[in-house]
Amino acid sequence: MSSPFLKQVFNKDKTFRPKRKFEPGTQRFELHKRAQASLHAGLDLRQAVQLPPGEELNDWVAVHVVDFFNRLNLIYGTVSDGCTERSCPIMSGGPKYEYRWQDDHRFRKPTALSAPRYMDLLMDWVEVQINNEEIFPTNVGTPFPKNFLQAVRKIMSRLFRVFVHVYIHHFDRIAQMGSEAHVNTCYKHFYYFVTEFGLIDTKELEPLKEMTARMCH
Repeated sequence: MSSPFLKQVFNKDKTFRPKRKFEPGTQRFELHKRAQASLHAGLDLRQAVQLPPGEELNDWVAVHVVDFFNRLNLIYGTVSDGCTERSCPIMSGGPKYEYRWQDDHRFRKPTALSAPRYMDLLMDWVEVQINNEEIFPTNVGTPFPKNFLQAVRKIMSRLFRVFVHVYIHHFDRIAQMGSEAHVNTCYKHFYYFVTEFGLIDTKELEPLKEMTARMCH
């Protein structure tokens, strides 16, 4: 029997962004398949994130960034009907942490926004980054930009905030749907990946520090 979580994820009323796909036959497609196979084989997540011998770090990172974006889109999509202007007027992670939005267009200064508005902007922003050929080149042989890992750090820091908000403000919804094991596995995978390659500042991890210590150590 399919879980309520999957039914919610694939509910036709929900509109999810199109996935960034890897072209079959490309090296990145093969890396994506290898990463997925490691997970499905039940390989320890700490080992699953390690760079395979002979592979390029930037390729491995690019594949995972896209994958985490797709997963977090789905996870947030399952709680989004309970994340409203009224329930979450501030994008926060508990009383101590408030996230303000800033970009190069409309919000040039850090701006307090509701969680759903912040999430929309965040997902749109990440989608633009990963579909930008100058940052995430898809053609084999096209080099990654020199600032690639710097760009990834910003993406991963912002994606981490989705986990923070979902865990602190909407975990009852996740639990009600019986999907905590799935979300916890996604979180551990993300955490091991960003710490393996130094893709997030320690201070960004603070809001989930206690939970992470129980779950990942």
